[in-house]
Amino acid sequence: MRFSSSVHPDTDKIIPVLFRPPAFLPICLPLSSSLNPKLIFAYNLSFLQFVFHTYTTGFTLLNGNGTAKAEEYLLQEKQIFYGLGAVSYAACIGALPLVFMNRYTLKSSLTQLVIRKLLPAPLLGLMSAFTAAVVRSPEFENGIEVMDRNGKVVGVSQKAGEKAVKETALSRAVLFGTTFFLPPVFTHFVERAKFAKTPRALALVRMLVITSVLAGMLPVSLSMFPQCGEIKRADLEPEIVSSTEETEFRGDKPQKP
Repeated sequence: MRFSSSVHPDTDKIIPVLFRPPAFLPICLPLSSSLNPKLIFAYNLSFLQFVFHTYTTGFTLLNGNGTAKAEEYLLQEKQIFYGLGAVSYAACIGALPLVFMNRYTLKSSLTQLVIRKLLPAPLLGLMSAFTAAVVRSPEFENGIEVMDRNGKVVGVSQKAGEKAVKETALSRAVLFGTTFFLPPVFTHFVERAKFAKTPRALALVRMLVITSVLAGMLPVSLSMFPQCGEIKRADLEPEIVSSTEETEFRGDKPQKP
């Protein structure tokens, strides 16, 4: 028996175990916890970010929309090539704050606060959105199938593909941006209040906060946009609009986070 989470809804292909939706949280949790600039060197952070973005990009690729109209082998080859480039770029950009801190002496406490604690979170969220958008970029070029209210396919729309990619990238940015922003803020106040008196206790607090935030933000990011998104008639290509009298259309989107 095949469970629905193990089969891609568009292509009916088996999704590898590590990239199925139920595995997303258990795998991202230790990867997220390891990205602590205080505990690692710049080159280690770059490698860990490479591993993190590789997994999330692979998840996006294997769970992405399967209705794009293009030669399957060429499409997958292009997505893998784009994905590797995006992951490498994101890993380098993500390590920049730590590289900057190691190279330059930061005399201002405000500058240290911004670069060490405030900048990494939105930067990681931005890079997560970037990798998601890049690996699904063929949907901009080839479009995705759009359906009427009865589920009948009425055409292939690039605009619907663009909307689906933007929504997925935004939800990914919110998910990881919030997950990496809240724990440092919370642990900062824990340090100031001296609730955790040892580094081990502080690390445990940080792990619990990351677990709570990531587990809480996952359903939030999933609920931001519906699995099967809607697009208005006025936003579609003229050739699709002229073929039907429907006013609203649906476009199948990937399983996400």
